Amino acid sequence: MAGALDGFKVIDFGQYIAGPLVGMLMADQGADVIKVDPPGGPRWKTPANATWNRGKRSIVLDLKEAGDLSTAKGLIQGADVVVENFRPGVMDKLGLGAEAMTLANPRLVYLSLPGFASDDPRAATPAWEGILGAATATYRPRPSESGTQDPVYTAIPISSNYGAFQGVVATIMALISRERDGVGQRIEEPLFDATFASIGRAGMRVHSEKDTGVDLRRIWGGHFQCKDGRWVRFGGSGNQNLHQFVEAAGITSWHAEGLTDVDRLGREVELADELERRMKELFKTRTAQEWEDLVAGAGSECAMCRTSEEWFSHPHALESKMVIEVQDPTYGKMLQPGINARLSLTPGEVRRPAPAPDQDREEILLEVASQQQAPPAQAADKTMRSVLEGVKVLDLCIILAGPTCGRTLAEYGADVIKIDNPSRGSTVSSHNEVNRGKRSILLDLKTQEGLDVFWRLLEDTDVVAQNYRAGRIEALGLGYEELRKRKPDIIYVSLNAYGHLGPWAGRPGHEQFAQAATGMDRRLGGDGTPTTQPNAINDYGTGYMGAYGVALALLHRERTGQGQHVDSALAYTAMIHQSPYMQLYGGKSWDEPRGMDSMGGRPLHRAYQAKDGWLFVGAQESDLPRLTTVDGLSGIDALHGEALTESLEERFKAGTVQSWVQRLNDAGVGAHRVVSALSELLDDPWVIDHGLSLTREHDEIGLVTGVGPSPRLSKTPVAPGRPAPKPGAQGREILEEVGMGQEFDRLLERGVILTEGVAAG
Repeated sequence: MAGALDGFKVIDFGQYIAGPLVGMLMADQGADVIKVDPPGGPRWKTPANATWNRGKRSIVLDLKEAGDLSTAKGLIQGADVVVENFRPGVMDKLGLGAEAMTLANPRLVYLSLPGFASDDPRAATPAWEGILGAATATYRPRPSESGTQDPVYTAIPISSNYGAFQGVVATIMALISRERDGVGQRIEEPLFDATFASIGRAGMRVHSEKDTGVDLRRIWGGHFQCKDGRWVRFGGSGNQNLHQFVEAAGITSWHAEGLTDVDRLGREVELADELERRMKELFKTRTAQEWEDLVAGAGSECAMCRTSEEWFSHPHALESKMVIEVQDPTYGKMLQPGINARLSLTPGEVRRPAPAPDQDREEILLEVASQQQAPPAQAADKTMRSVLEGVKVLDLCIILAGPTCGRTLAEYGADVIKIDNPSRGSTVSSHNEVNRGKRSILLDLKTQEGLDVFWRLLEDTDVVAQNYRAGRIEALGLGYEELRKRKPDIIYVSLNAYGHLGPWAGRPGHEQFAQAATGMDRRLGGDGTPTTQPNAINDYGTGYMGAYGVALALLHRERTGQGQHVDSALAYTAMIHQSPYMQLYGGKSWDEPRGMDSMGGRPLHRAYQAKDGWLFVGAQESDLPRLTTVDGLSGIDALHGEALTESLEERFKAGTVQSWVQRLNDAGVGAHRVVSALSELLDDPWVIDHGLSLTREHDEIGLVTGVGPSPRLSKTPVAPGRPAPKPGAQGREILEEVGMGQEFDRLLERGVILTEGVAAG
């Protein structure tokens, strides 16, 4: 079947992770992606290239040689999109920079993914993944029994992944804009900037003393070791089926002791401590698999903490197609991550395995020689317009992933109406973080009158987003099939924990369960207690993948008039996050860094302690001659492996972080101080000046600090939008817009609509 990007040509100059991942996401959706590699092929020799370069064609070009440089320019002149992730200025020096190439091809969308932005003082720093993790507090200390303040390294390339996620969304938005006026634009999505989206609510700060509700996330939840020594991730306080679990587990006597009274547990520390002790004892009475099955039967949330290798053979991973088989010419039969954003009419597919370097050279050269001049651009509207101006979205989502999808659409100019259930609880979870840029109405869709309002709102709506588990929204009569009967061109996006196919499609789940099921917890926890990643990376990442799917569907609708159903899931995104390691083939070795005591991946890519703190060094073996010229590191080039690590540990302790970072950077070696607190990061003047940290007044709360959007589009810039409003604040105006203003007071009196009593969580 056709992909949403059929007919689009992408030139992928990317290396390592971010650029190739953008190319993969576009190739999966039908784009003709030409991978341009230097002599010798990809700079990182890794089996993961079989995933990142699947579906592409390949040509090797030496961009320092005149003939190959001319070929590269010819490729770009016939392209729709260019992707590159070099340091700022590298492509400009070759004559292949964004300004020159968009002048040569005015329809071109040019995506740059540098480590640090072109106007960042650190722009020239070699921004390896570890450098970015150190700079964004990703490796901040975690609570531990020993009480150490050591950084905690994660092998998940969060910065590269978030750069790719947001970069590909921005690229499709730019293509939608081009459908309108025929003109491309330049996009810069620095990986440092992109990482802020993964921080989300972890970095949110309410400046006043106002009570915004008790945090109950740690009540009735956590990692528990079972009878067989295996671990599960269990969580129940936020799930309406907690009491069903209590009955299934045979612990109904706990009711009388107050151990199931969540509000009381939030107030009484001693009672909460007793619950934790009893739960540890309880989970030792069954095996991990028995608990996973029992909890699923009760309709609550639990996942065994599996390794990634175990997940590859799990029936749900296979039946949901989040694991697919590719016949790779180098590795043979290989299992790897499946398609993430899935569309019902243009579903995408892996059309071919990754090519050998230069495999398609002759074919590509013939195409360049015969291609016609790029058509001239139409006269562009000089007025800055948002890409999604005039697009209306009804956002029915809860928690993080779904609302992030809606928030992203709002940043690109959509009118997003957030519909929350007035009877769900006293707060809207994470409202101030994920619902900025939206309008809010509290509307009871379980009543006929509430449904009548919804159907009226739908009449001029373009997108509906929901993230309930499979079957729940259909029970309200609001599933995709029902909506398309009334509005055939509707774009409907569904997000959930485990996907919409396979035996787990109906299971509830949140961030921590996708991490546990797919191997993330075991990877970070190592041989100790399984441990979640520092940020809610699957939730926010799935929000961006949902927005990617919506953008693809909008682009397809621009061309055909057809709407369709989009879906993604937290577990799909967990597979992509772990894509450097998620390939299973004969002879596979699972040897990536793991464990809470890991400081990095190798001697020249790890954290080191200095006299007054920690720094991260990011370099390659080829940089050893540079390192040995640094004052204090002479002779270091003669060492390798553990001897190199031990020598660097000893030498770095002799100086301050600032002095070492300065000396290493001056020598052209990547190094950065390990930022140890999110508050420090969000209070950084450069971060504030560039809108990555926003401190604004919020209704009835006062000042709130949170993260802002990071993509930089030259023609249709994004905007953070208004601060999240008080829940329900726009109910009257929303009804007035659809001719139901006269019904507002009656619906308010009947409790179908609320304007008070629900707080911003």
